[in-house]
Amino acid sequence: MTREQTVQADSMTWLGIVNHVVLSLLKGIVGLLFDSPALLAGGLYSASDAAAIVVKRVKLPHLRKQTGATQRIFTHKESIRPLVAIMISVVLLLCALQLGISSITALSKGNVSAPGYMAGVAIVIAIAIKEAVFQFQYRWWRNRSPEDTQSLIESHRYSLYSSIAILIGVIGAMTGQAWDLEAMIYLDTVASLIVVCLLIWRVYRLISTSIYDALLSERQEDTTSFIETVQRVHGIIAVEDLKARERGHYVTVDAKISVNPRLTVQEANIIANRAKVLLMSRFSHVSEVSILILPYDPGYPYKSNHDDAGDNSTTLIQ
Repeated sequence: MTREQTVQADSMTWLGIVNHVVLSLLKGIVGLLFDSPALLAGGLYSASDAAAIVVKRVKLPHLRKQTGATQRIFTHKESIRPLVAIMISVVLLLCALQLGISSITALSKGNVSAPGYMAGVAIVIAIAIKEAVFQFQYRWWRNRSPEDTQSLIESHRYSLYSSIAILIGVIGAMTGQAWDLEAMIYLDTVASLIVVCLLIWRVYRLISTSIYDALLSERQEDTTSFIETVQRVHGIIAVEDLKARERGHYVTVDAKISVNPRLTVQEANIIANRAKVLLMSRFSHVSEVSILILPYDPGYPYKSNHDDAGDNSTTLIQ
């Protein structure tokens, strides 16, 4: 993945976070003002969507240590991410349990009422925004990262289930009040319980996934053979960094390579694609390769290897 693509991927990540935060605030505020437990539960679920992206994708400070000919990355994020996930999950779980208890109490006492009409407008707007952002993100990720695309689809599927439950509950309760059907007025509160159950399941997945990913990151493959293979590609001056992570029976490789600064972007991308194809063809267990291209900088006091060929000046300080 080039530097430009990395910036775009980060933008997509933050777009998802901002989208879920806005939807969480919209549902939560409207749910409070217009007495809709279902919308309140939906706000918590959108907050969990935002939290899941933060835990999985937002970069945390890391510590780099060099050992021998290869580099291994010892990051604090492997230990921090599960802790962050647990803290966020505890807050969401407490809120979900509180809302669930309130809903059960209201149902048992028959103390329920239909939400205001703005609750119906809010959930329709929320679904429209959610679908628009999902389609935009899906089209961008589809041809760039199958793994991220699948994760996006799975997350959206459960989020859509919660939105449909809220829509049925809110519209059903409003219809019950308009037609004087008392049984239908309970739908909004029942929908809140359904969404709370989905939220508890989401919190469990958030914790388990973060811990599982942390365990996987500790089982890094030996990168020596991968580095040697990449260095054979004509045009690659140096492999600045390479990480290989186990994903079940397969391995994903993230590499940073240095090329001649005078190369065009297209030429650099061709070289990166050659390295990617070589890795995936030689190592059958490698399922995905991401490559970041950097201009080569030999650093002082060495002369750049892309200086003019006619320059016979020494490369070291005498």
